[in-house]
Amino acid sequence: MGGGEDKVVIPQLVLKKRKRNEEWALAKKTEIETSKKEAREKRKEKEVIRLKREAKLKGGFYVEPEAKLLFIIRIRGINAMHPKTRKILQLLRLRQEANNFLWPFKLKAPLGGLKKKRNHYVEGGDAGNRENYINQLIRSMN
Repeated sequence: MGGGEDKVVIPQLVLKKRKRNEEWALAKKTEIETSKKEAREKRKEKEVIRLKREAKLKGGFYVEPEAKLLFIIRIRGINAMHPKTRKILQLLRLRQEANNFLWPFKLKAPLGGLKKKRNHYVEGGDAGNRENYINQLIRSMN
């Protein structure tokens, strides 16, 4: 007869099975992705716990890493500021006061006591710039 094409008839059950298998494969793929993500998060948590324990054994302390970007604007006071500028800072939530930002450093008196508060550190006292030895003082005051 003519140049007609023969169409292959696929049973409806086979089509349904293909569709169901594709849906299952997609569901399995998303499940695997979520399990990988959960495993990554769990691994990070275990790493943090390991680092905390390690720091505790060494006599130090572990501080969790925070955001890498810090945006600071120093203003002399909110009273002498133009209202438009004040409103912009308020809307961008940049008008927080910078007090109480040293909360992790609530320190006690040093374990061995202080030598002499009156004299500078270079002269054998305790006041002044300790440069490299500040960590020893903080450890003794924790």
